[in-house]
Amino acid sequence: MVEMTDSLSLTFYKTINCYNHFNLKGRTMKTSQSEDFKIYLQPTRFIDSDSPEIIEFTRSSAEGAKTEIEKAVKIFYAVRDQIIYDPYHIDISPDKFRASVVLARRSGFCVEKAILLAAMARVLGIPSRLRFADVRNHLTTERLRKMMRTDLFVYHGYAEMFLNKKWVKVTPTFNISLCEKSGVRPIEFDGIHDSIFHEFDNKRNKHMEYVRDRGHFADLPYEKIIAAYRKHYPMYFKEDRPASTNNFEKEALEEKRKNLTEH
Repeated sequence: MVEMTDSLSLTFYKTINCYNHFNLKGRTMKTSQSEDFKIYLQPTRFIDSDSPEIIEFTRSSAEGAKTEIEKAVKIFYAVRDQIIYDPYHIDISPDKFRASVVLARRSGFCVEKAILLAAMARVLGIPSRLRFADVRNHLTTERLRKMMRTDLFVYHGYAEMFLNKKWVKVTPTFNISLCEKSGVRPIEFDGIHDSIFHEFDNKRNKHMEYVRDRGHFADLPYEKIIAAYRKHYPMYFKEDRPASTNNFEKEALEEKRKNLTEH
């Protein structure tokens, strides 16, 4: 697992040994301080961008896109809406975090969806990495809040892609159907600007608050994240098994209807 820091000046040069799947000309990106970006293009233990299933899903999702930015936008929406957000069926066994496993399951929580998006970007030859932050979620469901015993989500995960000579934050967490049912504005992505959680929902209620940046990584820092989860949510992660069989999207809709009735 590699943790690196941003540099202000990035330049490009070609290399024939760079990893990619679409017969693109290889490239290695380095900063003015000779920082090597090959690690953000290669398959890893969790970002298994060499998986045939990942390659095929990426190809179909990016179909019709011509530019790198257009491809990035297409795969963002594929992960956002075709992979359902599910914070309940979390299996913390290492293999369950692999991008190909998340794709096969067609559901996942923020970290898993970010891993899948990062893998798809690497298939396209777009440098990608994972980033994490602690966020205070003001709109989680009552049942999930009781299970976690807090509204602070440590190591919330999202992806970063290197587009147009800069790193862009990309958050594919909440699928569109969940947003519509819960009254949360969906996160959009244009390939140019950062795509992060909105501070407020559609009714100007507090939504997400970024509390602490945890840095960026070329692969999932599995041991570090699981240790933090066990520390902060001991009742939620008592065993290496799915924490619940509840339906988050259904709960969000029920709570929205309840709030409308009460008001």
